[in-house]
Amino acid sequence: MSKKQFSDYKLSEEIVKALKTLGYETPTEVQSKVIPYSLERKDLVVKSQTGSGKTAAYGIPLCELVTWNENKPQALILTPTRELALQVNEDLMNIGRFKRIKSTALYGKSPFHIQRAELKQRTHMVVGTPGRVMDHIERGTLSIERIQYLVIDEADEMLNMGFIDQVQGIIEKLPNERVTMLFSATFPEDVARLSHQYMNEPVEVEIKASGITTSTIDHVLIKVSEGDKLELLQKMLIVENPESCIIFCRTQDHVEQLYSEMFRLKYPVGRIHGGMEQEQRFEVMKAYRSGQFRYLVATDVAARGIDISNITHVINYDIPLEKESYVHRTGRTGRAGKQGKAITFVTPKDGRRLSDIENYIGFEIPIIKAPSETSVNLRQEEFQNTLKAGPVLIKDKREQLNKQIMKLNFNAGKKKKLRAVDFVGTIAKLDGVTADDIGIITILDNVTDVEILNGKGPHVLEIMKNTTVKGKLLKVRKAK
Repeated sequence: MSKKQFSDYKLSEEIVKALKTLGYETPTEVQSKVIPYSLERKDLVVKSQTGSGKTAAYGIPLCELVTWNENKPQALILTPTRELALQVNEDLMNIGRFKRIKSTALYGKSPFHIQRAELKQRTHMVVGTPGRVMDHIERGTLSIERIQYLVIDEADEMLNMGFIDQVQGIIEKLPNERVTMLFSATFPEDVARLSHQYMNEPVEVEIKASGITTSTIDHVLIKVSEGDKLELLQKMLIVENPESCIIFCRTQDHVEQLYSEMFRLKYPVGRIHGGMEQEQRFEVMKAYRSGQFRYLVATDVAARGIDISNITHVINYDIPLEKESYVHRTGRTGRAGKQGKAITFVTPKDGRRLSDIENYIGFEIPIIKAPSETSVNLRQEEFQNTLKAGPVLIKDKREQLNKQIMKLNFNAGKKKKLRAVDFVGTIAKLDGVTADDIGIITILDNVTDVEILNGKGPHVLEIMKNTTVKGKLLKVRKAK
């Protein structure tokens, strides 16, 4: 960890204020190495483990570098999954909150027309999955002529998921004069080729870890027959008593079966896989992140895009099919310098896959015995007490930031010829309010949302009930 502070970099007051409010204190190693190069607008190839703070490493300089009064997108961030796109988008909005940076997430299975309407607003950054981003580019709804910064996040996972051709297609449509940053936990040949082909003398940054997986994770495996996995899982949960645990299965059916068994046994459990509706997946992740349940049963779709620092255990109920997936799964724990544990169940049929994984990560995973009846009995009472105590709700690091922000909803927009400047001009003249207290303004055809910062929302809400905007008295309420 670096001893440097974020205030030591050439960052504006607005960015430093947001970082302080979000609880960002000391830069992680990847942040301390990447931020100075990014602020100098250098192309970068960054090899760094998942959980090392990569999003803020590029998010902080991007929020600093983009120009607020430019209406068209200046930065494009490509991610392999919808979950990650949403998470990165939220992080960028929070980091750029006091600079009024607007970021828009583009991903599949979300209404195209809503995304198109958002892109008609002033948009500084776009975060999206390759397929939907390309769709918007081809339909002309995403303007790319002002893109100055491209970030390819989780490049190795893009390759694994078959997105590399789409990524190349997008790159070839972007302006040649741009900064390109590529981030990857692993570095297969195709990713290396991508960096050589589309980047201009990139600076290479590698954050060392012990082997290919981070040193903060304790790896173990247990031999078990397929039919005894559920019994072994129950024993492991009692003995380990994890605060928060992801249990990975190979298929959607396996997830559903295990989830049903655990639910029947009254475990506080949720599940997530690619067969679920997108909104349902978002709700599950929101609930898990806030600590509403302790165990999450998941397929590899959840191995990326989950940035929760308090996951203490990962259990590979089914050994992964791909060796790279082992790194991505186990990287859900041991994040932000905390210690974690990765437990893998291995059946007699899994020998070849286990060998592939061990060759890939560079060490043999220690074999441990299943917990004895004695050890299970000794921990049973403590485990039951933990379950009876119910969920421990987790304070979101963004909570303090969001406390100071109120979004106001006005019942008029573009069709009434209203513009952002009309709202800024009116609100900034109110007693005790300045332009610095006004955040992101989103104007649609018939409604307008205005963020009021610095805890002044209730004050502005009351006054605006009797104040006209461009000669019109609008209905105003606190937005949901």
